[in-house]
Amino acid sequence: MTQHCLILLSSAKEGVSAQSFIQCCTLVHSSFQVQLATPGGKYPEYLHSGDSTTKWMEDFKTKALAVPMNVSIVDASRYSCLVIPHCPGAPYDLAASNEVALILAQFMQHSKPICAVGHGVAALLATASHPQQTSWPFKDVCLTAPTLFDQSLDRDFSQCPVLLEDGLRDGGARYTGAAPGAPHVVIDRHLVTGQNELSTLTAVQNLVLICNQLKKTG
Repeated sequence: MTQHCLILLSSAKEGVSAQSFIQCCTLVHSSFQVQLATPGGKYPEYLHSGDSTTKWMEDFKTKALAVPMNVSIVDASRYSCLVIPHCPGAPYDLAASNEVALILAQFMQHSKPICAVGHGVAALLATASHPQQTSWPFKDVCLTAPTLFDQSLDRDFSQCPVLLEDGLRDGGARYTGAAPGAPHVVIDRHLVTGQNELSTLTAVQNLVLICNQLKKTG
């Protein structure tokens, strides 16, 4: 039976890390049918980091898979897992999206694997302010995200609406952070989080392992 993976991306102008997205998409595409989703169904702004990522993205954009669906019409029950790459734009749109909150709440309710990396972890904060949530689903969950110091190095730090470390701690999560620029991944049951872009590969590999284990035991 074919499994499906939802990759959630920001459509804010601050964009999506092309490198993180490529690693996520490449790893999960070998095991899952992949569907992209963004707020409004808008095309993401991919942030390139070199000729190799530019060439990969140019080829990817010619495929039907590259067209995202609107998060408002996502049926979470169709997907076995959720991946949110490093998206500098996530604090600007995903973190405040009621549609994203509903998707995450359904994944948490059914204990489906979730992987969020870097600024993509901001999406988890969407469930903190949703009117239908009586308590934050990620309270007492161990996770990581960019530290305050990591975020202070961002070019748009002064305009960023979300301080991830503070927001996660205030929500009751058990937050940990490593030294700046070091890969750091935290796994708590079916949730995998990576502190930064460099953590993408390890984080998504662990998500795939968790999904494979669940498939065997299910």
